[in-house]
Amino acid sequence: MRAWIGMIGLLCAFGASAAPKIAVTDLAYEARVEEYIHQVSASNNFQASGYHASGASTYSEYESRNSYIEQTELRKFSGDIKGEILKSRQFQLVQGTPYTADAKGDVYDVIKRIKAGNFKGADYVLFGTLSDIDFTQDINALDHTNSYSAVLGLTLVADFSLINTRTYEITSAFTAMGEGQDTKLVNSRDVRVSLNRPRVVKEVSKALGEDVARQLAEQLGGGYQDPGQPPLRNNLPRDEAPKILR
Repeated sequence: MRAWIGMIGLLCAFGASAAPKIAVTDLAYEARVEEYIHQVSASNNFQASGYHASGASTYSEYESRNSYIEQTELRKFSGDIKGEILKSRQFQLVQGTPYTADAKGDVYDVIKRIKAGNFKGADYVLFGTLSDIDFTQDINALDHTNSYSAVLGLTLVADFSLINTRTYEITSAFTAMGEGQDTKLVNSRDVRVSLNRPRVVKEVSKALGEDVARQLAEQLGGGYQDPGQPPLRNNLPRDEAPKILR
């Protein structure tokens, strides 16, 4: 009995170690930042001579407009992606080094970040980039009533690539989307409506994580496989031709 228990423990340990390790990045994005500076300075200089005083004033004005691109990572939507990947039991998760404002280099250059050791211990990196994010808020009249519906919606679209940290091969690539909304009924357009923004963000995060895990499973055949190996198939029996029961 003890021998069987030991063998089962070894098999479990081997199965856990066989699962590849993956690091999930936060969503990379860049935004154009506009900076406006308007500075005014004035000073007065007085000189006294006997009973008389004379003075002079100076005035200067400075105006500047600057525009630059800021790169960073959106950290609000990766938690549910990690959670759904853990549920699939296809991978083990490891924590990578997040991109910060002090980081040197392009946030989109994931190969350089891999070479720099930002994802130590990971066999693969799931690299996500933000394609589009859109908040919408509308008030719509309901036909044949005195009521209105106030709607707050959010749609997020992101592109993902699963990259081998040793060969830099892209094993999987897809676009995923998350949507969410909060709706409330009001009796007048003048009524102040408080829509639940955190709930909308949570719904989007959950939907995005589910879409990512689903597409990973579809492209990897429902489980992990080494490059060059035939696609994994399920264990269901083949379909049989219909039979007429008499």
